Amino acid sequence: MSKILVINGPNLNFLGKRNPDIYGSDTLADVEYKIRDAITCADLELVFFQSNHEGELIDLIQEHHGSLNGIAINAGALTHYGYSLKDALIDAAVPVVEVHVGNPYAREEWRRHSVIADTAIGIISGFGWRSYKLAIDAILEHT
Repeated sequence: MSKILVINGPNLNFLGKRNPDIYGSDTLADVEYKIRDAITCADLELVFFQSNHEGELIDLIQEHHGSLNGIAINAGALTHYGYSLKDALIDAAVPVVEVHVGNPYAREEWRRHSVIADTAIGIISGFGWRSYKLAIDAILEHT
């Protein structure tokens, strides 16, 4: 059985409330439901996790070390400055896909730089909840 972590960082618990013109109206629970509904691979365990604290994201990655096939991560603002998170993603030694619900390149300049991008096999952005689905598909294809 394959196992993929689907990680969401700071403020993503506010999906559905926060800037719906950018992030849409789906809540994080809606996103998880839609992903589970769209995944057709029966031999796949998806572990969903959200935290506003970088250390908790790192703890989760380390807790699953050695038992993962990949990580789909929407690190929120940690995308731009989360060097400790980056180290944990490197140490995980599995395919990582960086995910964004919106398109960071259509926003402020500071959102266009990712410190975790070079740890990822790819970046998927701008497709709402489908960005996660595409990331999971890419990980499965890669492994």
